[in-house]
Amino acid sequence: MTNLPDFLHQTLLGNTYAQYLLAALIMLVGGLFRRLFSLLLSKLLFALTKRFTAGVSEMELRELLIQPLSTLLLLLTLLLASTTLTYPHTGLALAPADPQTWHQTLLLRLLHLAFIVAAARVAVRLVDFALLVVARRAALRPAESGPTRLDNQFLPFAKDLLKVFIIIVAGLVALGQVFGVNVTALIGGLGIGGLAVAFAAKETLENLIASFTIFLDQPFGVGDLVTAGEVSGTVEKIGFRSTRLRTAEKSYLTVPNKSMIDKPLDNLSLRTARRVGFTLVFDQRTTSAQLHAIIAGAVAAIAAHPLVTQEVQMKFNALTPSGKEVTVQYFVETSSYDEYLDAKEELNYRIVEVTEAEGGLFASAAAVK
Repeated sequence: MTNLPDFLHQTLLGNTYAQYLLAALIMLVGGLFRRLFSLLLSKLLFALTKRFTAGVSEMELRELLIQPLSTLLLLLTLLLASTTLTYPHTGLALAPADPQTWHQTLLLRLLHLAFIVAAARVAVRLVDFALLVVARRAALRPAESGPTRLDNQFLPFAKDLLKVFIIIVAGLVALGQVFGVNVTALIGGLGIGGLAVAFAAKETLENLIASFTIFLDQPFGVGDLVTAGEVSGTVEKIGFRSTRLRTAEKSYLTVPNKSMIDKPLDNLSLRTARRVGFTLVFDQRTTSAQLHAIIAGAVAAIAAHPLVTQEVQMKFNALTPSGKEVTVQYFVETSSYDEYLDAKEELNYRIVEVTEAEGGLFASAAAVK
């Protein structure tokens, strides 16, 4: 320091220009090193992990892991630069025995808090990266053994669970290291107020327990079409507290997990077939011979469809003043709603064609009323 030019020994706010220059050099070198480190580390990690992380690109690896690590390096650089400076001695410290001024103590605590937050962010990104790898590997399986219902349901659930755990641990570390809270005594004190907290969070706890029930019992999974009470839709996500459904109107519905298991639940996606049932009303002028021929021809047409089971029923059910009622019932073997509608439409046309070919007449709307 004695060989430095004289102007560097001049002071400003309790620090020499040499100290300011040193802090600036540390930040400059740290910034350059951070860029170089990020680039080299991303390539090194990608080279080491690409055989185990099929389907994950280097850009995704950099966004998930390298950026949070780069933030940690930035905070470390700021911490090193801050140690080269001295702070005004105002005689005020956060504690009587604390040799540091409140300026220095506050700065260090803010840096420690930021460091803990950044470390937690890295851990959260590691969870995202690990589960992204698992999801991509599942997607790259052969078509017949692609992502399973367990994959689609477990991965989002596990990701949320791990993130909550990391955030809780980071919060406890911050309380202990930054704010000086006795974490052990705090956790012990939670046992005293645990009953009050349990009552206050009763619904949240019920929904959390329900989420584990859904995961273990698996009454439905992501992608299933379900009906629970008056709610119906396709499951898009199963979370800690709620299940997200996409309804037929394309709205995004959030249902508490407790409601999903407390009510009778119909998993429509697990049906082996979809039922079609309706009633036809023929005009009184349709003769019995025509009616026999229409029923026989329609049953043959319906049974010949490749998606229809052999349980085809078409019966002359009632004779009313408005006309001759014939009930129709059959089952379409498909879990796809679109295929079901296509088959139903095609067979409706076949029934109309058979009726027209036999000379039968449908009752008018006015007569039915």
